[in-house]
Amino acid sequence: MPIRLYNSLSQRTEELRPLQPGLVKMYTCGPTVHDRAHIGNFRTYLAEDLLRRHLEARGLKVQQVMNITDVDDKIIAKATAQGLSLAAFTAPYVEAFFADLQQLRIEPAQEFPRATEYVSQMVALAELLVETGHAYLTDGSVYFRVASFPNYGRLSRLEVTGLRAGGSGRIDSDEYESKEAVRDFALWKAAQEGDLAAWPSPFGRGRPGWHLECSAMAMALLGPSFDVHCGGVDNKFPHHENEIAQSEAATGKPLAQLWFHVEHLLVEGGKMAKSQGNFVTLPALRERGHSPLTVRYHLLSNTHYRQKLHFREEDLIGAAESLERLATFWRRCSDAQRGELKTAGSGDPLAAAAQRASDRFDAALDDDLNLPSAVGSLHDLVREGNRLLDEGRAGGHGCAAALVALRGADSRLAVIERSAVSEGLQLSPEEQQALARREEARRSGHFSKADRIRDQLLERGIVVEDTKEGTRWHRL
Repeated sequence: MPIRLYNSLSQRTEELRPLQPGLVKMYTCGPTVHDRAHIGNFRTYLAEDLLRRHLEARGLKVQQVMNITDVDDKIIAKATAQGLSLAAFTAPYVEAFFADLQQLRIEPAQEFPRATEYVSQMVALAELLVETGHAYLTDGSVYFRVASFPNYGRLSRLEVTGLRAGGSGRIDSDEYESKEAVRDFALWKAAQEGDLAAWPSPFGRGRPGWHLECSAMAMALLGPSFDVHCGGVDNKFPHHENEIAQSEAATGKPLAQLWFHVEHLLVEGGKMAKSQGNFVTLPALRERGHSPLTVRYHLLSNTHYRQKLHFREEDLIGAAESLERLATFWRRCSDAQRGELKTAGSGDPLAAAAQRASDRFDAALDDDLNLPSAVGSLHDLVREGNRLLDEGRAGGHGCAAALVALRGADSRLAVIERSAVSEGLQLSPEEQQALARREEARRSGHFSKADRIRDQLLERGIVVEDTKEGTRWHRL
């Protein structure tokens, strides 16, 4: 069955047809490292990880590039305020980003280009756009002439002629008094006296604009035209709109065949954002006892990636319980296999149920990554499988088939086997005593003491979660 994805550019669900058969080239907008990424950012990265894993599970090779923006106005301002170089300021945030990727089991891209490493390519792209009349130089800065690109606005479907800087249809406001038109955007920003970051160029010393950075890195590593460009919905305008304009004006080719956008994570009705002060980080959730596996499972499976997801921390408890049902069934099937449980052989009804679940799971993901529906097929398998095992109608052959189905699903989810195995690891006597002391503290109402013990266990790599069914733990 072909893989179909929603294309934000055409606003239709389309069959993915790689430009090079068998290979999908994919660019994903990565972090701007002026602060730690929050779980709203990671909802997008997780959806992109699901896409990559599914493409690979269906037999395609994926060449993924995820940029790291390590120079922009916010980074420069914060680094200057702290008296640090760009590299020294961004280093801890880059390190934290990779740590969170690992905790959330997001497969690393093959390339993580940093903007500061591709300035020469950015200068070359800006030069080409000036030479062809798509850009102009003023006061040492270079601006893209939007009027030169008739298709501007087709991705975001915005009426660009009426846009105003700072309005609801946000456009760049970089010294826009010197632009030919307010909607024109900066490709290169002239250096100001005392600027922390500036590079030489034919236009004078300066630094690249954010939009130029992504186009230059994407085309340098994936070519002038590639298969899929990913990002959050907030990137559609102006960032991705500007990427399309400057890239296609330079090459005359479509930058990406398909544009893949992930909806916002909401908190109390509003978009999770650092500017709103309503963001939550992965370390903060871990400190409160939530497993990164649970966070991954919840952000991926709760709601389709093209729908807004309302985040409530209490929903992580339900996600943990749902994941535990899958992990428990995995362990039950593994135990049944080891015990050489005998039943109907190749006619085992659990084997048939496993095949149905596997087919439904793959079909749901082939249909625009409908993971909520796909996960529903797994829970149907768990219910039917437990019933068949309880009735003595399933055995080793059926359990083997069920494990094959679960492993196939987990090649996309990346949470079930890790949960099943980590739950089975034994605690040391000291750790068991600590867990018992915490339970006693909770029963006695000494919750601050219980929290301290939980934090001590977390330092040892043991995550403790309190659920309706009691206290659960697992190792990171």
